Amino acid sequence: MNVSLTTAFLAGVASFLSPCVLPLVPGYISIISGSSVEELKAAGRSEGLLGRLLFHSVLFIIGFSLVFISLGASATWLGVALRSRLPLLLRIGGVVVILFGLHMTGILRIGLLYRDARIHTAGARKSSAIGSFLMGFAFAFGWTPCIGPILAAILVIASTKQSIGQGVLLLGVYSLGLAVPFLLTSIGLSQFLSFYRGFRKHLHTVEVVSGVVLIIIGGLLVTNQFTRLSGYLSFLNRFAL
Repeated sequence: MNVSLTTAFLAGVASFLSPCVLPLVPGYISIISGSSVEELKAAGRSEGLLGRLLFHSVLFIIGFSLVFISLGASATWLGVALRSRLPLLLRIGGVVVILFGLHMTGILRIGLLYRDARIHTAGARKSSAIGSFLMGFAFAFGWTPCIGPILAAILVIASTKQSIGQGVLLLGVYSLGLAVPFLLTSIGLSQFLSFYRGFRKHLHTVEVVSGVVLIIIGGLLVTNQFTRLSGYLSFLNRFAL
């Protein structure tokens, strides 16, 4: 098991559980499906509606995954192009990640990260394949300031990779961490709403814990210990299936 890939997947899940994404997931699902939340809650009893919902959810996921994967490829390309300066860039990136972590814990507030470019849609509309795909694009770009602290850490790690393919894989796994819970929510919206009612009181805790993890990752990057950590944990590969 590669520690970078594990970190990327968990970062994707943490992004999904963040206070600025999780509460609006039902709204996004309603928009891409063209159905009201009440209709979607009954989707489990309607194969046609459930099939349409899954189809549009996959297109939405492809849309935001392409954006994140492109960012990963760009970060790796930059890291390869500036390989001789990589130690300095990693230290700078580590400091940025630490600042983002402090922001998420509430110790330091960065106003820019409260901005977003969300697309606000009034009411349901007829869904379309291209619309769901483009909505995924909008999600990725519009919510980058919000999930930026976590995404920034993964992009810094991507810059340490030896090839663009590795960077693409890393951000692909990050996207998977976002995609799996989103797809599960699409399948069982009623269960998600029940889960959210009980979980929302823990949203701040998730944010703080994520911030602490970012501070640790940033510290490892500043001290050039993250890649060494990957080496220390390489023995886990023998247990991977």
